[in-house]
Order: sequence, then structure tokens, then C-alpha cells
Amino acid sequence: MSQTAVRLPSARDRLIKAAADLFYNDGIAATGIDAITRRAGVAKQSLYNNFSSKAELVAAYIDARHAEWLALYAIREAAAVGAREKILAVFDAYGDHAAGAYERGFRGCGLLNAAAELTSGDDARLAVRRHKEDVDAILACQLKTLLPGAPEQAEHLAAHLSFLLEGAMTRAGLEGNGRRVVQARAIARDILDTL
Repeated sequence: MSQTAVRLPSARDRLIKAAADLFYNDGIAATGIDAITRRAGVAKQSLYNNFSSKAELVAAYIDARHAEWLALYAIREAAAVGAREKILAVFDAYGDHAAGAYERGFRGCGLLNAAAELTSGDDARLAVRRHKEDVDAILACQLKTLLPGAPEQAEHLAAHLSFLLEGAMTRAGLEGNGRRVVQARAIARDILDTL
């Protein structure tokens, strides 16, 4: 009978997870290092062994949120057939994000919430912008597949869908649930049906 060793998350992973929970719940500025290390169950020195500063931990949090969304989208995209469904999969992935089990309820896009607390030149804020640009690129790529002879129209429509999605996420965060994302998906479907 062999025993399988259970691998516990590294201190770095526990710190990122603790920071993610606290940053989402309370905000970056309101979350101190002591709260993060306490929640992660590590000594304060462990934080500084893994991150040179709180800013570096914030950047790791942003990267982790981006990877989390990409994973949600990859699952939805794998099940989607054709460009139209892959566009709607973007909305579904945001809906999955909104349906997550959050300690204090859904508060909107964690990346935008973080960006709102960061200065305009902050590297983590620029990482949030890159995430949003990646989502725009996914929409534009799929729309160019649907509209092969009209790349400018595809780019224009991608911007519309992106604004629709971000507006829905903002309202969903204010309302604490994903209903607005579901409504935005239905609107996007209606728009795509006209193509």
C-alpha cells in the first residue's frame, strides 16, 4: 500500500491567494501586510522572501487574476463551436467570474477594482490594461473570422462588445450578482445574429 504525499501550496502561492481574497474583499490600500501573512499562515519574513514589496505582491495578484480569467475563457472556448460561440464564450467566462464564491459577494471585476486604486503609471495598472486589451483582441480576432472581408467593421464591433461587457461588469459589481452579464450576453447574441 503506497502513500501518496499531499503537496501543500507553497508560501508564495498561499500569500498570493491570501492577498487575492483580501484585496478583492477590502481593497489594496486597506489591506496590510500583517493581514496577508496572518491569512496565509506564514511569517512576515516569508512574504519578503517571496516578494520584494507589497507592490510586487500586487503585481503577482494582477497576473494571477488574469490567468484565472484566461482559464475560465479556455474552458468556455473549448466547448464553443465557431467564432460566434467563441465571442459569446467571452461573456460566459465573465459570467463564471461573477458567479464565483466570494466571501463578501461579487464586487465586480477584481482587475478594474485594483486599477482604480493604483496610480496611472503603476506597472500593475498597466498589466490590467494589457488584460483588457487581450480580451479586446479575442473579440476582434473572432469577429474578423465572422467578417473576413471587413476588418475595420470587425474592430469597430469588437470595441462595442467590449464596452458592453465592461459596462455589464461594472453594473454587476454594483448589484452584487451576474444578471447584467447575462443580459449583456443576450444583447451580444442579438448583435451577432444581425451579421
